[in-house]
Amino acid sequence: MGREARCTAQIGTQAADVTALLESTTVVLRGELKCKWDISSLQNLRVEAGGALRFEAGDDAVTLQLGEPEAGKWLKKLQTPPPTLAAKLGVSAASPALLIGPTVGTLDPALAEALAGCITTNVREARMLVAVISKRDELARMADFHADMICKTVWVVHAKGPGANPSDSDVRLELRARGYVDNKTTAVSERLTATRYVLSEPPAKKRVRNR
Repeated sequence: MGREARCTAQIGTQAADVTALLESTTVVLRGELKCKWDISSLQNLRVEAGGALRFEAGDDAVTLQLGEPEAGKWLKKLQTPPPTLAAKLGVSAASPALLIGPTVGTLDPALAEALAGCITTNVREARMLVAVISKRDELARMADFHADMICKTVWVVHAKGPGANPSDSDVRLELRARGYVDNKTTAVSERLTATRYVLSEPPAKKRVRNR
């Protein structure tokens, strides 16, 4: 979601100036009062006179003096359900994906749920390739496989964090060298991330002059 505001916060009888962050699944307070709440756990969300955003978090009554119109923007985002992983990936029964991988372990439950009913084995029907990559050397084979498909989009799903194999930079370097452009990244689960690459024109080959 991505909103940030300096404001006065009141939690129960405590009040202080804080930096309030509205993230995709949490509200975070930093400063003299430090708190973090899951958005799904917040109750009785409302905006009152003067731009005060109020809600209950567990046993605490919380007020964020965001002012207008900021409080209204926060309320709207807090009350809007986040998009599903399927929606983020752009897969549906009408826009199916062809899945390859993983070669190690089983398919991540969150990804399996997102792809349920949205998979095809027909390379001509697929609107995108979803490739679960477990090792760096699988990137070249994945790109070669995608080269024979009609669709130009591939979601590369791989582990995230320090020590990930392949790393974000490994994926980016390999695919950019093959003429792909990355234009979107989304979390799949606590363990996996996915980046969308679209095949554009292959990089021009350098001409060699004969002397």
